Amino acid sequence: MNQIKTLTTASGAPVADNQNSRSAGPRGPLLLDDFHLIEKLAHFNRENIPERRVHAKGSGAHGTFTVTRDMSQYSSAKLFDTVGKQTPTFMRFSTVGGERGSADTERDPRGFAIKFYTEEGNWDIVGNNTPVFFIRDPLKFPDFIHTQKRLPQSNLKSAQMMWDFWSHSPESLHQVTILFSDRGIPDGYRHMHGFGSHTYSLINAAGERHWVKWHYKTKQGIKNLEPEEAARLAGTDPDYAQRDLFGAIERGDFPKWRVCMQVMTEAQAAAHYENPFDVTKTWSQKEFPLIEIGELELNRNPLNYFAEVEQAAFGPSNMIPGVGLSSDRMLQGRVFAYADAHRYRVGTNHQHLPINSPRVPVHTYQRDGSMAYGNNGGAAPNYEPNSYTDAPKQAPQYAEPPLALSGAADRYDHREDTDYYSHAGALFRLMSPEQKALLINNIAGAMAGVSDEVVQRQLPHFYNADPAYGEGVAKALGVQRN
Repeated sequence: MNQIKTLTTASGAPVADNQNSRSAGPRGPLLLDDFHLIEKLAHFNRENIPERRVHAKGSGAHGTFTVTRDMSQYSSAKLFDTVGKQTPTFMRFSTVGGERGSADTERDPRGFAIKFYTEEGNWDIVGNNTPVFFIRDPLKFPDFIHTQKRLPQSNLKSAQMMWDFWSHSPESLHQVTILFSDRGIPDGYRHMHGFGSHTYSLINAAGERHWVKWHYKTKQGIKNLEPEEAARLAGTDPDYAQRDLFGAIERGDFPKWRVCMQVMTEAQAAAHYENPFDVTKTWSQKEFPLIEIGELELNRNPLNYFAEVEQAAFGPSNMIPGVGLSSDRMLQGRVFAYADAHRYRVGTNHQHLPINSPRVPVHTYQRDGSMAYGNNGGAAPNYEPNSYTDAPKQAPQYAEPPLALSGAADRYDHREDTDYYSHAGALFRLMSPEQKALLINNIAGAMAGVSDEVVQRQLPHFYNADPAYGEGVAKALGVQRN
C-alpha cells in the first residue's frame, strides 16, 4: 500500500488545512497572515503568460453611468450626489475558462466588469452574469480553475476533473444549476444580466454602513443560445459575441442596463438566518427588493483593442469614498489576487496606462518599476511622513467607520453550513418543464465519459436539491443511484 504523501507549501512546510482560509471568526474577514492562501493565489496569478489566467477572451466598450435615484441615505460617493449625473465608464465582458482564441459561445459564466472614472478616483465592480459562484473560499480558487483548464499531460479539457471537483464541493450546485440551465450560453453580451455577485457596502455621510448586492438588468431582453446553435457558431463564428457588441455600438444601437441594488443593514445582516456574505447564495428579493438607482449605457467602441481591452485592469481593490467591501471570503481573496495579477501580467505601474488611469490627479509615493510613465514623481520626496508642506498627506476624513469583528483566528470550516441545496432546489422548481429538460440534458451531456465513482458522488447532490432533479439526471445518464 502506498504511503499517503503530506501536502506541503513550496518551501516544504506541511499544510494542515487546504480547504479553509484563516478568518476572524466563522463569518469574519480573512487574515493577511494566512501565508498559504497568499502563496496559492500569488503563484496562481503567475502560471500563464501573457494572457489573463481567467477571463482571457473578452470584449469591451466605453459608456456612461447615469444616476436616476437619490442615493444620499446610502452613500456619500460623489458620483451619486445628483440625480441625472453622468460618470464615464469602461466595461469588459468575457468568458471565464477559455483561452484568448476560444469561442464566445462556450457554456461558461460571463465576466461583467465595470470601471467608473469618478471625480474621486476609479471604482471597479468585478462580477459575472450570475449572482453566485462555485466556491466560498479563495483558498480553493486555483484548484477550481485548474479543473476548468487543461490536463497537465494531454493538454485537453476534462469533464472528469470538473465533475470530480464539483462532486467533492456540494456548495457549487447552485452555480452548476445556473451554468447548465438555458442561461448557460447567453446570446452575446447585450442580452444578459450582470451581477456584482459578492456582497459589497455603501457608506453615507453620517458614517452608516449598508451591505449591498449589485444587479444590472439588460434592457435588450434576455436571449440565450440553444446548445446546437452555440456549437455551430463556435465553428463558424467563434468571435460571435465580440462581433455583435461592436456592431451594435457602431450602428448606434447602444446597449443599456438598469442598475439596481439590494440593501441590508448591519443589524439585519447580524440577525440573518443565512450568511449574507456567502457568494454561493442569493438574497431573497421578497425580503430585500431591488432598488433601481441608475442606468449603464455603452456608446463608444475602443479605437485599439490591445490598448483598451487587453490592457484594461479591473480589481475590487479600486474603491472610492462612500463605497466599500465586506467580509465575503471570495471578495477578500479577489482584492489581493486581481491587483496582483495585473502587476504581473501588465506591469507594476499598470494604473498609469490610459485605460486604467484615473481622470483625477494622482498623488502617491510609489516610484520606479516597469512602465513608470511621466516624470516618475520628479524631485518630490518618495517617503512619508516628511517635512514638506506641499507633499501629499493622509486625509482622515475619508476613513471608513469601524467594522466590529469577533472570533479567534483559526481555519474555520466553510462547510459547517451544510445548506448546499435549498437555493439550487428552489431554482430548479422555478423552471418550466422545458427548462428542466434542457438543464438535465445539458448536465447529462457534460457528464458523458465521467467515471462511475464521480457520477455516484454527484448524483446525491441533485437528489438533495430536488428528487425530480436527481431522478432526471440519473435517467438521462442511464444509471441507478447506489
